[in-house]
Amino acid sequence: MSTARLGSTMYVVAIVSFIGLMAWLFSQQIDEQRNPNQAPTGSTTPTGATQVRLQRNRQGHYIANGEINGARAEFIVDTGATDVAVSAEVARRAGLVAGPAVAVTTANGRATAYVTRIDELKLGTIVEHNVRATIVPNLGEIEVLLGMSFLKRLDFAQNGDALILTSHRQQRSD
Repeated sequence: MSTARLGSTMYVVAIVSFIGLMAWLFSQQIDEQRNPNQAPTGSTTPTGATQVRLQRNRQGHYIANGEINGARAEFIVDTGATDVAVSAEVARRAGLVAGPAVAVTTANGRATAYVTRIDELKLGTIVEHNVRATIVPNLGEIEVLLGMSFLKRLDFAQNGDALILTSHRQQRSD
């Protein structure tokens, strides 16, 4: 291989590597803008209740990472959803058991879902047990819609670009 050909090859490899690195860096930034709550933390109120503050994304949604039965998942806060709606993939990872079929109305129209119970749902430092949910096989790219069967257990208030969720229960000091 000639020196000129080797130089051209190295130039192409360098350009492709640079483009790949930039794509990776920008995809990380885009993902953080889409979900600014990738590791939500919490605090304790003076009354001992736990509180989590979520930042709104550019589209006006509250998206956060959490866990269902120990399985990590991405939640979208949805006050219009009656129950927590879980995708089939997250249900499988979390070991959820599909119960009776029910008809549900989603943003995409009517669908069949399956009644289930979540043993433990975590969002930051807020932990709730025995949460009513449905497994909705056709949620598309959505993993979990955090509906009112979870949210009604909390106090929540919007303050500017933040949603503050406060548990009704006080933390135990064992």
